[in-house]
Amino acid sequence: MGNQADEAARAASSEELDLHERDADVELSDLGRDQASAVGRWLADAPEDWRPTLVVTSPYRRAADTARTALGDADVPIVADERLRERDLGAYDGLTGRGIRARHPEEAARRKKVGKFYYQPPSGESWADVALRVRSFLTDLGHGYEGERVWVFTHQAVIMSFRYVLEGLDEQRLLEIDREIQIPNASFTRFERSGDGFGLEAFADTRAVSKHSVVTEEESP
Repeated sequence: MGNQADEAARAASSEELDLHERDADVELSDLGRDQASAVGRWLADAPEDWRPTLVVTSPYRRAADTARTALGDADVPIVADERLRERDLGAYDGLTGRGIRARHPEEAARRKKVGKFYYQPPSGESWADVALRVRSFLTDLGHGYEGERVWVFTHQAVIMSFRYVLEGLDEQRLLEIDREIQIPNASFTRFERSGDGFGLEAFADTRAVSKHSVVTEEESP
């Protein structure tokens, strides 16, 4: 529903999204539920090495509902972890780019100077802050989960932070990838353990939803 509200606000040149819930409570749209169901149908016939033995999800409603819908009756534990929540936009929450520029003009110069990766919106998080959450999550995941195939249901900035941390990317390369590829909703990004590290096996992979023609992409904030 957030994506639809954003599209409508942009089309109307509005400063605000027509959403009244807090970000954590924004629901899936009908298309979002179709996408979650498409992932579930794909999972039913997925290769064994893609099937999860553990699911960890952002507690935000849209992510948790996607996880529950996709897993269906599968006998897989689902755990919520607040470190997987979407990036907190602070004072910018619910605003379009037009609204941010109109209401916080002094911040535009600061963002330009600091850069997208380190810039913190007022009362919000930078991408670097999200990366710290991801590092903490991975540290905990590394203890006691050897041999598990873990599926994580999360959000765009968190997925990009997994790439940043697990691949040892620098700021410039991360932002270059972010400019080149917008992560489609209900897509897969897959890492496989290789020795002491992880190798990227798939990124923004739409195999589940493209089969049912329900692909959409995230917009950059």
